[in-house]
Amino acid sequence: MQFQQIPAFTDNYLWMIESLGHSWVVDPGDGQVIIQALKKQPSILDGILITHHHADHIGGIGDLIAWVRENQGHDLRIIGPDKDTIPHKTQTVYDGEIVEIFTGVHLQVLEVPGHTKGHIAYFLPKIAGVEVPRLYCGDTLFAGGCGRLLEGTAAQMYASLMKLMQLPDETLVCCAHEYTLANLRFATAVEPTNQDLSKWTEEARRLRETKQATVPTTLGLEKKVNPFLRSDQITVRESIERYAKKVVNSGEDIFTITRLWKDSFK
Repeated sequence: MQFQQIPAFTDNYLWMIESLGHSWVVDPGDGQVIIQALKKQPSILDGILITHHHADHIGGIGDLIAWVRENQGHDLRIIGPDKDTIPHKTQTVYDGEIVEIFTGVHLQVLEVPGHTKGHIAYFLPKIAGVEVPRLYCGDTLFAGGCGRLLEGTAAQMYASLMKLMQLPDETLVCCAHEYTLANLRFATAVEPTNQDLSKWTEEARRLRETKQATVPTTLGLEKKVNPFLRSDQITVRESIERYAKKVVNSGEDIFTITRLWKDSFK
């Protein structure tokens, strides 16, 4: 199997999964960049996996349907969540459901509401042909951060992130945006003495200076540097209490204040 990370717009990443001349794409906000990738390295596009309904994740669906019909002579499978409206969707999937994209290659669906009401993620476990597991998490978890609460609640997003924390540490976090440096700047404000965070910030800066992507990261790294996954750490709790000027006890409350702080962080 092969995996492509395709830049789009100013900071989006679209993801393509390929096997034996067939492919699937995740969140094609721009259909044209996917078409160019299919022309450069020809494969039959079998379907589309959608995490949520925002335009930069679904905007290219129509172009891909038309191109595949004209050039490959078939209709696409378009898989997406229940609570978000996805145009041209052919299959609705739910938490815990298994989706077979190639023979013997199965993705697990994880409902992760918070950014939107119906946001889902797709987890590809370590199997033959997949050296490390991969998580296609849309705008739920970012390198060093998490998605804004545009439709869901802090309680939902906290529960969603805790669900993702149960995946193997080696899991590659294939998120949808290059937000890493801004996220790490905020993370440093929360945990200025975190040495893992300091080292990763230096490395991320070097990557961006040479126009390289900082994602995917690993879930193991995120657990060390991402404040939204570290509500159980005393350094994060103490920082949040200083910011909020009150005692904060639960992980959910710590997360909630962290998210509010990030929303207004300059």
